[in-house]
Amino acid sequence: MSDPLFEKIALIGIGLIGSSLARVIRREGLARHIAISTRSAPTLARAEELGLGDSYSTDAKAAVKDADLVIVSVPVGSSGAVASDIASALKPGAILTDVGSTKASVIAQMQPFVPQGVHFIPGHPLAGTEKSGPDAGFADLFENRWCIFTPLPDTDPVALEKLSEFWRRCGSNIDTMDPEHHDMTLAIVSHLPHIIAYNIVGTADDLEAVTKSEVIKYSASGFRDFTRLAASDPTMWRDVCLHNKDAILEMLARFSEDLASLQRAIRWGDGDKLFDMFTRTRAIRRSIIEAGQEVDVPNFGREAIEHPAKS
Repeated sequence: MSDPLFEKIALIGIGLIGSSLARVIRREGLARHIAISTRSAPTLARAEELGLGDSYSTDAKAAVKDADLVIVSVPVGSSGAVASDIASALKPGAILTDVGSTKASVIAQMQPFVPQGVHFIPGHPLAGTEKSGPDAGFADLFENRWCIFTPLPDTDPVALEKLSEFWRRCGSNIDTMDPEHHDMTLAIVSHLPHIIAYNIVGTADDLEAVTKSEVIKYSASGFRDFTRLAASDPTMWRDVCLHNKDAILEMLARFSEDLASLQRAIRWGDGDKLFDMFTRTRAIRRSIIEAGQEVDVPNFGREAIEHPAKS
């Protein structure tokens, strides 16, 4: 096991990402001390029952005291409030980062409160499941996934490299983007799919109620996959929509135009256009598998993940 990268890491928020970080930090020996803070006393108690940290507090300021690395893992709409709360307790030289799915908004909220001498490096690990809470985390969550940084112009390269090494030891690949590019990219690869899933599942629920049909009972695999996305944390996705609205609205407009084109092809029986589109999009699925971001097994390998074979 490698020497610890940090003496003390403070995790502010202990949901899926925070609890997964706690587990991989412990497994890889990345810190001598893991401090955990969350506003919910029951959630904090559960984290302690699971043994995720070394110290626990509902007071974020107490948790970050003397921490070398502080990771804010809260819904993006709460980022500014957390930064304001902990600012006076951050020690000089500490690295402050986050895991939020939007970056321009998080930077606008947090940067004004970052004290001189603290290295603020916004980040986003592209990893997750539809589950939430401290029980949902697992140490392999970040394995072969991307962690994107959106460093500020005056970011200290030594601090950036140390944070990059931290995420590499968590299993992640590293990339950097400017915040606006990140937000536009994530709007299409993450935010829009979730919004569509929420909408389709809502439509099906309305249909179930209005027609007394058996939409839910006879759900095929396609609909089940939409329900998996639509089961994600409502608070997190509410905040994503509110804090990346410009990029999301642009992607929704483009999607609506493409959907109208598909609708015309179906109406006019344009089989060639339908076939060409479905062939092109199937190739995208294959490229994702080849890039190692998915597995080509039945049910996307979820059964193997959720019910691993006993040795």
